[in-house]
Amino acid sequence: MPVRKLKEFLDAQGVKYVSIVHSPAYTAQEVAASAHIPGRIMAKVVIVDLDGELAMAVLPATRRVVLQDLRELTGCERARFASEEAFQARFPDCEIGAMPPFGNLYGMEVYAAESLRENDEIAFNAGSHTEVIKMAWRDFERLVRPRMASFTT
Repeated sequence: MPVRKLKEFLDAQGVKYVSIVHSPAYTAQEVAASAHIPGRIMAKVVIVDLDGELAMAVLPATRRVVLQDLRELTGCERARFASEEAFQARFPDCEIGAMPPFGNLYGMEVYAAESLRENDEIAFNAGSHTEVIKMAWRDFERLVRPRMASFTT
């Protein structure tokens, strides 16, 4: 089952989505392959620490975060990847590394890569390493209101 909080939120908002169950996979590119989803629409969530505040960087499975670009974008002095210990408690209903990109449900700012906007759909882990949710990009953008930016390579 996907994260209950996420599914209830999507249902309450009247969003149409597809839930895809797949064999266990742990990297975003493995998940995309296992679920038969193109890597460009499979979004991965990277938790970053921006001057002591946790935030989500959401980007295609095929890309990597450039911390310097995020630092410049946000105007913070220090940007680094957050440790699992630093954010694990924020996601009690998720397996580590399988958090959905809905920072609004977890009290976090969301920065999304501009390249995600090029697709009609977005897919992402649904809180576990065996389930993905795929939905329209426009619904994701409307619900999450991410800050769109270029911070990937």
